[in-house]
Amino acid sequence: MLEDNIFENEIINDELEQAWIVAEALSRDIVEQLADLHTLKGAAFISMLKEITQNSAFSLLEGESNIYITGVKKDHDYDDLLNAARKAVEHGYTVYMLPNPKDIRTADFIFVRKGVYKMFDLKTIHGKSIVGSRLIESIGQTNRVILNMTTDYNTRLMAADVRMYFETNPEALEVLIFKGRKMISIERFDALHPSFYRLFKKRYEK
Repeated sequence: MLEDNIFENEIINDELEQAWIVAEALSRDIVEQLADLHTLKGAAFISMLKEITQNSAFSLLEGESNIYITGVKKDHDYDDLLNAARKAVEHGYTVYMLPNPKDIRTADFIFVRKGVYKMFDLKTIHGKSIVGSRLIESIGQTNRVILNMTTDYNTRLMAADVRMYFETNPEALEVLIFKGRKMISIERFDALHPSFYRLFKKRYEK
């Protein structure tokens, strides 16, 4: 009987050790994938985004549709992240909330819609006259930024800040604005167009 118990305990310990090794490998794997993004461009970058979303570390967030997470730990900005993720889902995206490993600058999301993969950093705007500085903060993390507006904001100042971001960052590709239930996508061509303010005002204040 004693020998049986010892054998069973060895099996349990082996299973626990294997589970720990698998969990550690998964964690290390996605961290390495996120780190690799800083060295990739073009098709290789998009391919890595797709590979990350297929990582088995992701699971569907309980109670949500089309929002995937890698764990249950809630960061200080979790509510802001979840709020923006839900808005993206309303506009047809599948959302992957990215982990925030130490020593690696990472974005917040990968959005997928109709086979197109995009990585976004989130900036939730609670105050006045801060859009410009928040956009600049994202440089080095990703070339696409979400502005989730929770306050009224001067349209002309917003347009100026968005244009400044594209002028300052030659790698910038898109600013995605959530205003209530509205989603406004601004790409480089839009922001640098001579009629940008007039066109933006029409879309933002509509």
